[in-house]
Amino acid sequence: MIKFGTDGWRAVIGDQFTYGNVRKVARAHAEVLKKRGLGKVVVGYDWRFSSEHFAAQIYDVFRAEGIEAKLVERACTTPMVSFAVKYMGFENGVMVTASHNPPNYNGYKVKESFGGSATPEFIAEIERGIENSSDEPAPKSEPETLEVESKYLSKVRGEISLELFRERGLKVVHDAMYGTSSGLLSRALEDTRAQVTPIRSYRDALFGGHAPEPVEKNLALLKEKVRAEGADVGVANDGDGDRIALVDERGEYVNTQLIYVLLLLHLIKHKNMREGIVVKTVSTTYLADRICRAEGIELREVPVGFKNINELILKEKVIFGGEESGGYGIPSYLPERDGLMSALFVLELMLLKGRPLSEIIEEVFDTYGRAYYKRVDFPADEGIKAKLKSLIERPPSAVGGRSVRRAITIDGLKLVFEDESWLLFRASGTEPLIRVYAEAPSQEELEELTEAGISLISV
Repeated sequence: MIKFGTDGWRAVIGDQFTYGNVRKVARAHAEVLKKRGLGKVVVGYDWRFSSEHFAAQIYDVFRAEGIEAKLVERACTTPMVSFAVKYMGFENGVMVTASHNPPNYNGYKVKESFGGSATPEFIAEIERGIENSSDEPAPKSEPETLEVESKYLSKVRGEISLELFRERGLKVVHDAMYGTSSGLLSRALEDTRAQVTPIRSYRDALFGGHAPEPVEKNLALLKEKVRAEGADVGVANDGDGDRIALVDERGEYVNTQLIYVLLLLHLIKHKNMREGIVVKTVSTTYLADRICRAEGIELREVPVGFKNINELILKEKVIFGGEESGGYGIPSYLPERDGLMSALFVLELMLLKGRPLSEIIEEVFDTYGRAYYKRVDFPADEGIKAKLKSLIERPPSAVGGRSVRRAITIDGLKLVFEDESWLLFRASGTEPLIRVYAEAPSQEELEELTEAGISLISV
């Protein structure tokens, strides 16, 4: 059975992700579009194995079903498809990508008319139609292509102070992780004093032998290059460009929780975005709570997945939303995660502060308290899934000698302790994994809390 997860349908190429199944999904999608009176769709694709061929199949199905489809003229990032929907007159978008999943996966992401990830209701309509949908090939048609990149880059450049980048120099290493963000940071900062050195910026459908996920274990080359170049910062994006990771001037990894904090502070303090609410997912740092309390801004917590942030964006004025996975969105610009926009805002913050990234982070800790974060993943076998279900039904009152102040079950089980440190146990929505997350005010406490959490979930 084909089921969509946290963001799109993802499956192993040649197993469940086949041309026939992709056509079934596209036909079910087309039926939903017709039922809703929507007729203009943009189809994009990344650099994964055969993505352009899967995209062509989707395009042909849409055309055969009477949908006015356009195919991006070359591989692009997911934010570029969202941008095309919001700013270029489209009513839906499809992106062929499996984002940060291992190389043997591909996927089908849907963007609704507002430019963000499709709502659960929209996805449910597609899923209901898949079983009875045909997998037959559609007549081949000469694709009508769409140029997106130049308009997209013009928009993101307009969101930052280019004069600031022209006044002050900055050395940046950009790691595209063999994905379609390749070259975008350099082009966004052309005619400024920023020097961008690219690495892993060509197509490799095997992504160097590991998932194109910007987590610390995959960023050894970026760390080394930052040190070798004497760069101010290293920026990494995932395979489809909607997520970001950072390495500071010392070549040290900056975790995604701290990137959330840096962006939130930049938007509030320097962009003067104060009207509305801030949204975080259940796996995101307690520093967000402290900042919002200090600034008098309401903070909402939702399940993991940007689609859950988008549900609030559609109902209320949201200043900023983001999640632990490294995806952050500024709805006034685009109701979607955008790794390039996030990178540009962090660089702008560094120029405004005029200080190394590591010092800016220390200033955050001095003001709001220290926070250390860790995530451990386990294969989702039946034993560990049963243990997680049991924990959710009967949360413990204490873990590792710490009293539980609050148990949150909106997505797995989150245990919040008296000092705001926390543990979270949840099933991944994109991979067959059980994740254990922890955050604490010191590295020693973090390790103790993580070990206690692992013991609790172990069978």
